[in-house]
Amino acid sequence: MKAFFPSAVLAILVFIDQLTKSLARTNLMNQGDFSIIDGILSLSYHTNQGMAFGLFKGGRWFFLTFAVIILMIVIYYYRRLGEDKISKLVKACLIIICAGAIGNSIDRLLNGYVIDFFKTEFINFPIFNVADIYVVVGTISLALLYIFFSKELESDDNE
Repeated sequence: MKAFFPSAVLAILVFIDQLTKSLARTNLMNQGDFSIIDGILSLSYHTNQGMAFGLFKGGRWFFLTFAVIILMIVIYYYRRLGEDKISKLVKACLIIICAGAIGNSIDRLLNGYVIDFFKTEFINFPIFNVADIYVVVGTISLALLYIFFSKELESDDNE
């Protein structure tokens, strides 16, 4: 029962990612940009065969292999964490990062590309998706936890 909650949260996050991509495909493909906040954010259907910023196009199997390796490392580390407050926050970050990795891996596996649809208009930034948001938010949160609570986390690792 202990693994049910994190697994359920992970499944819900992946579902949300896949749902938004399906909605983007259905409603945005061949439609042009749809402004959400004029001059700031719009929705625009794009496919990305590479990774972040469109780098390394055509590396589908490399990305899938890399994602599996990262997921195995995260699961190993997740299982070593304790149940104190800080460790639970780290676990939450790891679940969010995994949801992003799984969401984009599903796209790569099934389609050969990732569907992106959030487009910033105030800066020249790559178009992104919900899974990308998960990875960025989870990684930044994890980094902040390590910056501010590294001593607590180090003592937890040694137990």
